[in-house]
Amino acid sequence: MDDASRVDEFGVDEDGRLNLFGQYAAAGGEPPGSPWDDEVDAGWDPSDHADAWEDDGDGAEAWLRSLPPVLRAEVEARPPVTVPPWQGPGAAGAGFGEGGFCDTMLPGPGLAGVLAEATVDGYGGLTDDELAGVLRGWQRQAAHDQANLAVAVRVVAGRRAAGSSRAAGHVSDELAAELTLTGRSAGRLLEVADQLGRLAAVSGALLSGFIDWPRACVFADELAVLGDAAAAAVAEDFADRAAGWTTGQLRAALARAVLAADPAAAERRRRQARHDTRVELWTEASGNAALAGRELRPASAIGLDRKLDSDAGWLSACGVPGSHGQLRALAYTTLLSGRDLACILDDPASWPQPDNPGPDPGSTDPGGAASAGGAVSAGRPEPAAGSIHLTMPLSALAGGGEPGEIPGYGPVDAGTSRDLAGLLADDPATRWCLTVTGPAGQPVAHACARRGPTPGQPVTGWAAGLRERLLVLESGSCRHARQAAGYTPPPRLRHLITIRQRRCAFPGCRRPARQCDLDHTTPYDHGGRTCECNLATLCRRHHRAKQAPGWHLTQDQPGKMTWRLPSGRKHVTTGDPY
Repeated sequence: MDDASRVDEFGVDEDGRLNLFGQYAAAGGEPPGSPWDDEVDAGWDPSDHADAWEDDGDGAEAWLRSLPPVLRAEVEARPPVTVPPWQGPGAAGAGFGEGGFCDTMLPGPGLAGVLAEATVDGYGGLTDDELAGVLRGWQRQAAHDQANLAVAVRVVAGRRAAGSSRAAGHVSDELAAELTLTGRSAGRLLEVADQLGRLAAVSGALLSGFIDWPRACVFADELAVLGDAAAAAVAEDFADRAAGWTTGQLRAALARAVLAADPAAAERRRRQARHDTRVELWTEASGNAALAGRELRPASAIGLDRKLDSDAGWLSACGVPGSHGQLRALAYTTLLSGRDLACILDDPASWPQPDNPGPDPGSTDPGGAASAGGAVSAGRPEPAAGSIHLTMPLSALAGGGEPGEIPGYGPVDAGTSRDLAGLLADDPATRWCLTVTGPAGQPVAHACARRGPTPGQPVTGWAAGLRERLLVLESGSCRHARQAAGYTPPPRLRHLITIRQRRCAFPGCRRPARQCDLDHTTPYDHGGRTCECNLATLCRRHHRAKQAPGWHLTQDQPGKMTWRLPSGRKHVTTGDPY
């Protein structure tokens, strides 16, 4: 056998070395007819066959010199192998550091390989920064795999549809059996995979790891009401932006886009779903129970939700212990049972008994029950009516079709906005606000009034009357025009901060500002100002996170928050646009 045919027979492995015996070892034998068989049996020493000019030695150079001239020439002609940045001594995860090659590497076999190599000896050798990169890498790889699973599901469904209609009707059952899923989970997988088949931009973003499976599911759910062309257009517009949003942020943005793209379609879906209005009872994983109303009218559900907030606040003011959430649940079950809310005050046995009483992150009263003194109010004030903060375009108030928004609920269509505005008009405690936004939807000015438009009054005329009251929000370099002298911000300053940042300032957190603390970014006792440039809305959980070791928060400009995590990576938030 000549040297050239030997190369063809044995091949060269991916490291550039001759794989002389690999195919035979895989078969459990030795290469037949090897010209070196006798020499090996006779105790052959490779040094006996070295060229006269070669040195003794080990390693790649010595191995290369030991090859016959023809083989050596072919190996030397191969391009050099570049050692990737994640390989080498002590550099298992180096490429996953911020800005590294692997930190933004597209998913697929390559990323799967470097992730496996970087973690083959565990995670102990990774820095916090590299560990963050590995986390993100696994997320991208999982999204890539989910996209391929969705494609496989569509192929199965397509084959069954091309066969018999009876087989096509049982694709979810087939998936349930093959993947060991419940019928509901299999049906959900089939539904989402089918929707992704018409949303090419979303499927591409999932395959590339720019979004994950939960965000792909949000696209599928929210765009299901639109026709193929409209759904594809909205998906194309939002697929890239979704990479930086949580599922909550994405759902709100898509809901607004659907309402704007086809208000009639959204209304049809809501009307159709209202036929399924129901109250459901199920068992929680903890062993407790859940009771929920489903597919209710938005205006009714929002109003009832705010009433429970008001009732919980009244119970707390009367000295009933418990967190805000516990008191809402108590008011809910009491009113459903047909009893008056005041009967709770005479029934201490029904009061919540928290295992670890303390401030509730979702409560508007940071002091919790302790602030009420623990005694039942002798006067027993009547529960106050709930109020709703509605944000809506002036055009919608005047009869147009643009959607509005309810903090803590999300976008609502123009009709629901007007229904709620009508309800608010009957409440003397309602405060009417006008927020002026910039091109990107960020608030730039704000004004308040004690009353809204009177019957027959042009909406534009009412808005024009507020122009003189407009307060321009601070941006860029703060002038400290509304800085307060003490620790507690005055009501007007507090209100402006919650208009500027309608939710918690932590990346992706959707807790409404009305349920958040107003935090001094630089602590007041460390010289921090009580000013627009140093105040921000933080929910109790992320307020505590900011104070944890390794966490750091700065407010570089009014409303621009830079979070530095324990890994050293930075995340910037500027508040959700209107």
